[in-house]
Amino acid sequence: MAISTTTHLNFRGDARAALEFYQTVFGGQLTVIAYGDFGMPKELPDADKIVFGQVTADNGFSIMAYDVPSQAAAAVAPAATTREHGMTLTGERFFVSVRGDSDEEVSALWDKLADGADVIEKYGPSQWGPGFGMLTDRFGVTWILDVTAAYAG
Repeated sequence: MAISTTTHLNFRGDARAALEFYQTVFGGQLTVIAYGDFGMPKELPDADKIVFGQVTADNGFSIMAYDVPSQAAAAVAPAATTREHGMTLTGERFFVSVRGDSDEEVSALWDKLADGADVIEKYGPSQWGPGFGMLTDRFGVTWILDVTAAYAG
């Protein structure tokens, strides 16, 4: 039996734009299905919102997203994530981590994902590997990008 995990992001009207952006960053196949495609009357406010969306790439990248229905209560926004003295200070429940085998591939992803983002820690060498960076993208998702370190054990 094989098991895999895929991050599933919840948006409030931005799922389509976020998935289209992630496809430009990571490549792959984009799938988006709106509530109206599942039978919701087209005149209702959420009919054009995404009920199922994903980007899946041959390089192993996969992410899913949807738009929370508008009648759902809004979540309390966590405080912004910061880095101080090598520590990550956050109120967020999760980050999306993307790892690659080479600095060249990860830094190229960083350059694309950083467009319109708030950089928490600029991408560069770290104590544990050749590349690490942290940012919150234009859709409010915090990402960690790093190069897989070869640990001796």
